[in-house]
Amino acid sequence: MFDQADIRETDLYREVEDHFTRWLKPSFGKPSGFADVDVHPHDDRVAATGSVLEEFQGTVPMRIVLADGDDLSIVTSGPNSDRFPRFSPDGRSLAFMSDRREQGVFQLYLLHGDTLGEAVAAPAVDGVVEYLSWSPDGSRILLGVAGRGADQAGALGSGRVKAAADDARPAWLPEVSTSQPSDTKWRSAWIYDLGTEQASRVSRSGLNVWESGWASNDDLVAVCSDGDPSEAAWYTADVRLLAVDGDDERVVFTPEDHVGVPAVNPSATMLAIIEAVCSDRGVIAGELRIVDLDSLAVETIDTDGVDVADLQWLGDDRLGYAGLRGFESAYGIVDVAGGKIDERWATTETSGARYPEARWRPDESFAISFESYTRPPSLAIVRGGDPKVLQTTEGEGTDYIRSVAGELEFVTWKGRDGLEIQGLLTKPEGAGPFPLVVIVHGGPVSAYRNRWLMSDYVPLLVKSGYAVLHPNPRGSTGRGVEFARLVEGDMGGEDTYDDLAGIDALAERGVIDPDRVGVTGGSYGGFMSAWLITQDQRFKAAVAMAPVTNWYSQHHTSNIPYFDAIFLDNEPRGANGLAHARSPVMFADRVTTPTLLTAGEHDICTPPTQAIEFHTALTEAGAKSVCCVYPGEGHGVRRFPARIDIAARTLGWFRKHMPA
Repeated sequence: MFDQADIRETDLYREVEDHFTRWLKPSFGKPSGFADVDVHPHDDRVAATGSVLEEFQGTVPMRIVLADGDDLSIVTSGPNSDRFPRFSPDGRSLAFMSDRREQGVFQLYLLHGDTLGEAVAAPAVDGVVEYLSWSPDGSRILLGVAGRGADQAGALGSGRVKAAADDARPAWLPEVSTSQPSDTKWRSAWIYDLGTEQASRVSRSGLNVWESGWASNDDLVAVCSDGDPSEAAWYTADVRLLAVDGDDERVVFTPEDHVGVPAVNPSATMLAIIEAVCSDRGVIAGELRIVDLDSLAVETIDTDGVDVADLQWLGDDRLGYAGLRGFESAYGIVDVAGGKIDERWATTETSGARYPEARWRPDESFAISFESYTRPPSLAIVRGGDPKVLQTTEGEGTDYIRSVAGELEFVTWKGRDGLEIQGLLTKPEGAGPFPLVVIVHGGPVSAYRNRWLMSDYVPLLVKSGYAVLHPNPRGSTGRGVEFARLVEGDMGGEDTYDDLAGIDALAERGVIDPDRVGVTGGSYGGFMSAWLITQDQRFKAAVAMAPVTNWYSQHHTSNIPYFDAIFLDNEPRGANGLAHARSPVMFADRVTTPTLLTAGEHDICTPPTQAIEFHTALTEAGAKSVCCVYPGEGHGVRRFPARIDIAARTLGWFRKHMPA
């Protein structure tokens, strides 16, 4: 079966398709998930991006939803997708982004008045809007705009932002790359003026603006880099103040590592910024720095072990934050003047997309999208540490999926050097021992949290009798910057043994069968899935998704060559160093594990040639290998029915080679 391109008529595909149908079809036409939460400045109305699936075709459409007490309304209707709602400071308008005019090309739209009727389109900007923010006085809207053809972050699927006339260009035209950056690939800051109803670019030519926000009604704060719009340049970005109506530009913070989420207080005297060790743009959680914008003196706030991921000023001296501490998501207020924190709530459940997020109100309550392995996504307001759920995605589909998803528990073990390692274990009911699938997260700087279903694959595996370990080895978020830094210059080193030690610990506890262990994961998890089977022959099956398998070719074909230079501390020049010693393809002759490799055709973060190289090397070495490259996909498979197909192949691979 696995050597077939079309498996839709197989019993396995039909079984998995039925699973997705029972899970998701009851929610067709209704929100099945929430993101981009915002809260009304004067009451408890919460706006969010809702995932509203209508058929198993393409990407999941997004709609703006509004929770008002017991009422949940879908207030936009597309076509295509609407996302990222933000209330105006007076609460009378709601701005959002939509690609209804051209698929993949998001532009600014506004809903006005309490009734939020028909959306009004703002003038189109030259590029694709990636985020928006209201000015403090509500007269203007900041737009972060990516040029058509700009690199897309790996965390968002890699590939490139849709280029002009993509749909119309003849298929035979070549893809052209040059040593000089294209004028179309920059990211810039634009301002839409509600009075004149005009939008204009305010950041200068040659400056790449990765993210930005308002420093005052007349100035912006931005994470910027010069001279290169490629994704690799983000790793060396700094923080600057930019004048909206002039040429003033001032560097106010230069990090040792990486920065994100810049925010300036209302009086424009202090900058709050997150500095962290990061492996991907847009995936940042770390130390909270406060910068005095007059002296540029920097203070680091002690957040009691929380890796901060989200910030919002609530006044000149008070700052709301959300972040990750081990298994907990934590939310609190920083008294900046006193340098103290007031932690308002900590929970082993979580919120947000990549890391915990919250949108704060002036009364210091906050709105979140709330979830856990057994709690489907819900919109909630938290006051005094007490979450009040406004809306939930509970229904027939969530009842079904919970009935087969088993249970989740938090587990710890010791690395071979004695360092405590944490993980999340999902397993069927009963005592075991169970066959085990290890799913390694992306990154390496990322973290598993207690999230709804964990992934498409986990309930399927648990339903089929497998336990699933989600390790957070050294390099993961939530344990402090120094814990994350342990993987810098050593990726595929001691983190390898953290994963192996987790398997040993579960075997010693009688939870899993050590003779039936498999591994999978995507991106860094794909690399580790390929790497682990070259280092240890215990694995009976592996599924490496969007992997890196050859650091030499990865460095010269990926859009983020700076990444491997950091995390291997190695320039790939000559046949030595970690570029060689940590490339799975160099050790393919050691592999005895049957290996399924998957990749996206348009992935420029970990190009599909990485999967193809390892497949070829394994085949030449006599190992069992199958490679699937999905057309139209980037860094990970995100579209239906390909999501069903890859889930079926993954489940089938483990069933065949290590049956439960």
